[in-house]
Amino acid sequence: MKAVVITSEGGPEVLRIQEVGDPEIKEDEVLIRVSASALNSGDTYQRQGLYPPPPGSSTYLGLECSGVVEAVGKNVSRWRIGDQVCALLSGGGYAEKVAVPEGQVLPVPPGISVTDAASLPEVACTIWSTVFMMSRLSAGETFLVHGGSSGIGTFAIQIAKYHGARVFVTAGSEEKLAACKDLGADVCINYKTEDFVARVKEETEQKGVDVILDCIGASYLQRNLDCLNFDGRLFIVGFLSGVATQVDLRGLLAKRLTVQAAGLRYRSPENKAAIMKEVEQNVWPAVAEGKVKPVVFKCFSLSEAVEAHRLIESSKHIGKILLLP
Repeated sequence: MKAVVITSEGGPEVLRIQEVGDPEIKEDEVLIRVSASALNSGDTYQRQGLYPPPPGSSTYLGLECSGVVEAVGKNVSRWRIGDQVCALLSGGGYAEKVAVPEGQVLPVPPGISVTDAASLPEVACTIWSTVFMMSRLSAGETFLVHGGSSGIGTFAIQIAKYHGARVFVTAGSEEKLAACKDLGADVCINYKTEDFVARVKEETEQKGVDVILDCIGASYLQRNLDCLNFDGRLFIVGFLSGVATQVDLRGLLAKRLTVQAAGLRYRSPENKAAIMKEVEQNVWPAVAEGKVKPVVFKCFSLSEAVEAHRLIESSKHIGKILLLP
């Protein structure tokens, strides 16, 4: 099969498409012929040598994909050859075929193309596991997502609105804020021209928001704490601005705040399967109803992985970027 290979650690130019051996499936895995794979920021970190795959996982890039089941291991019960599916991966999506544990596979939702379905697993699992399973966002609460126009942001806006939250976003251009508003965001803040803490306080009668999903990290930590309501929950899923900072802990105590962080890639297959089950029960119906839609910015061929990585690192996109074998 063909796969995108990292020839050495570095910039996008180190990516090459090569002929490689087909993956071998284990007894509890399915082999998917890939229709599309979506880019994630973690792919760019892995390319630079900063985000290695878990032991035993594919060394190729790609944390999610969609496609058609081509083979099943002898212990696989749910899936049949020919099923159209999408999957959460530990690696291997930038290829024509990938092996994945059956519990990390979901059916393509009704009304969604098999190509667009590649944009769903990583964002759906990230947001459901953090914002809902752990931070317990509920109807009537307020929710702030930073990077509202990103793949995670565009999905978070829609699923939070579906579940009855009032949604705040930050983004860095009027075009991106307009896209967030079109997806249902209630309060759109340009972080380059506005103080998001002041705007959040103004829009919430000085109370602050109940839940924040943050991918920025160090430089936003104190400001995030400052704009949380009593019993507020901050969930950190990225460190774009760095990993070390200093904060005033008194606000956590006074307002009974909770700070959590988590990723998906290094979780056990059993943990990922549990999240996938919840996503199928709680998120897939919203997608099937058309209330939560894939937001795909651009598709590239597998041989254009270099250009795709340049685009995601430019942050000029809105939503997800796909690679098509």
